[in-house]
Amino acid sequence: MRALVWDGTAARVIDRDPPSTTAGMAVVEVRCAGICNTDLEIIKGYMGFRGTLGHEFVGDVVEGPTAWRGRRVVGEINFACGRCDTCARGLGRHCPTRTTMGIVGADGALAERVAVPVANLHAVADGVDDEGAVFAEPLAAAFAILEQVRVSPGTSALVFGDGKLGLLIAQVLHQAGARVLAVGKHEEKLALLRAQGIATELVRQEASGQADAGASAPHTSPPHGAWAGDPAELVVEATGTAEGFMRAVRATRPRGTLVLKSTVAGLSSVHLAELVINEITVVGSRCGLFGPALRALEARTVDVRSLVSARFPLERAAEALAAAGAPGALKVLVTR
Repeated sequence: MRALVWDGTAARVIDRDPPSTTAGMAVVEVRCAGICNTDLEIIKGYMGFRGTLGHEFVGDVVEGPTAWRGRRVVGEINFACGRCDTCARGLGRHCPTRTTMGIVGADGALAERVAVPVANLHAVADGVDDEGAVFAEPLAAAFAILEQVRVSPGTSALVFGDGKLGLLIAQVLHQAGARVLAVGKHEEKLALLRAQGIATELVRQEASGQADAGASAPHTSPPHGAWAGDPAELVVEATGTAEGFMRAVRATRPRGTLVLKSTVAGLSSVHLAELVINEITVVGSRCGLFGPALRALEARTVDVRSLVSARFPLERAAEALAAAGAPGALKVLVTR
């Protein structure tokens, strides 16, 4: 089969042996796969991964238990042992011996076929098309915040970062009743949120200290980690930059909660004094449950289709990866 493989030096579409079923596993023929920022960080060295990239997918079960064959599915990305104390507590996403699709120890979904534990499969409703279903994994990551942090109607929330995940998070918090202000650097991306009644603010660029050209948002914020607006009780950092982190810290009110959503390859210096002085609760947030995400996709309460910026066939998946890393890119999809 054809697959996009990272060998530590380059990502290329090559021929590989297709996966075979073993006990508890199913083989899924991939219809559509998405490229996310984690894939881009992997080719910068994140997790030292080697193998087939990709972990956002929708496809059809072609091998495995009879009850699943022929069903259109998405799949959770953490392959847990199912036997340890962590798994027994319902935290298979944190199983100490887990592998993770396309990230740690397990081949990914930017391929014609991918092997997935049967326990990780979720059937996709007929009303959700392939390009919607491929967002199940990142949308579940956005919903993870609601698992970890109490969000009540009227909760003040700031979301820093207008990438794909930041846009999903802003929508999820808005739907949960929070008073959301999304802060980003791209006017065209923030406009997608304003169309849904979500307030936005355009952050000034570090180099010039000027707002993005053509910006029409009503306000711009200062550069270099400052925050001139009101602090919020819930702040989500989804920029993946040191500057973004410091701005998020300074935007969190005393005894507020700061949620960290970025995974990056590089090391960063973190100044903890402000966290201590203001008694800020810091929450790391990663993967989430697929149920809420699939229900939102079926009900269309979250707009994902506006987030698709390009589509490539699998044979051009290396080009797709480059396109996903271009400034301002949103979701790039790879189709069979």
